[in-house]
Amino acid sequence: MDIIKIGILSVLFLSITSCSRSRTETGYEVFPDMIHPVPYEAFSESKLTADGKAMLLPPANTIARGRMPDPYGPGTEEAKRAGRELKNPFKVTKKSLERGKIVYDQYCLVCHGAEGQGDGPIIPKLPNPPSLTGKRLKKYEDGRMYHIIAFGSGDMPSHAEQIDRDDRWFLVHYIREIQKSFGKK
Repeated sequence: MDIIKIGILSVLFLSITSCSRSRTETGYEVFPDMIHPVPYEAFSESKLTADGKAMLLPPANTIARGRMPDPYGPGTEEAKRAGRELKNPFKVTKKSLERGKIVYDQYCLVCHGAEGQGDGPIIPKLPNPPSLTGKRLKKYEDGRMYHIIAFGSGDMPSHAEQIDRDDRWFLVHYIREIQKSFGKK
């Protein structure tokens, strides 16, 4: 019975002493490290790690947030497989085409040109890329075009790091619009 009374009095005492009427004053801190954590500068020394560095490498096989790997590899066969397996998850809307145009103007126009003819302003310094309105590229499935944007093809480098996954699909929609409108001009 005495142990129960001592326990109740201890809890009551801690409750009273750790509370404060002031919002800026914390009262008595039972676990101060929980209230005031010890921060470490990224390149400072640390006594907690084996190598003495505060900044640690991520664990093996860690995937950065928003960076899920594609299940495809580089190359023509993988591009063909992506063409068979991948379907554009977005519908063609005014908003998706506007976003596709923004991405095209930012990343593709410099080589492929405003109308996708492979005559962009940088072309005198680089080999001409294929026309996006040619018969061969018109036959490519959306998944294959997505793969080419992500992994590159021929002299075209990968744009996976620059162009977000969703933006790649919007870009495919916009390229399809360029292909449709080319013969009408």
